[in-house]
Amino acid sequence: MHAVIFDLADQRYGLPVPATLEIFHAVEITAVAGAPGVIEGVVDVRGTICPVVSLRRRFGLGPAPMDLAHHLIMATCNGRTVLLQVDRVVDVAAIDPAEVEDILDVLPRAGRISGVARLPDGMVLMTDLDAFLTEAESAALDRALQAASVRTVEA
Repeated sequence: MHAVIFDLADQRYGLPVPATLEIFHAVEITAVAGAPGVIEGVVDVRGTICPVVSLRRRFGLGPAPMDLAHHLIMATCNGRTVLLQVDRVVDVAAIDPAEVEDILDVLPRAGRISGVARLPDGMVLMTDLDAFLTEAESAALDRALQAASVRTVEA
């Protein structure tokens, strides 16, 4: 398996390549009223409005000001295209699935992390992208995006 390796608050994470669509440098994010707290806002990517998931909020980490060195990873999350706000994309690495330990063996309450991989340069927490948005958050996001598009059309 191959994974996009990224840094977030001094920790290294991995995202399976099949879920990853593109990687961008940080851009201005537009806030959306009524969106769930884990949603930073939206970005227009070549005419498609994509919600930006704040991984810092999702993992309960402290906020950090947006920096031009930060990255946005476009990925598929439960059939929805999202942008994941990360500090820095480091690499794309080959990871032997046999070398990934089940997270429940290491941290029984680790939600949103599927496993731990040991790479030559350190440990990587493998993300479970399908667990990033709950059904309630996804529904709230849909309502907020719909309300925002209605206000835009009426303006």
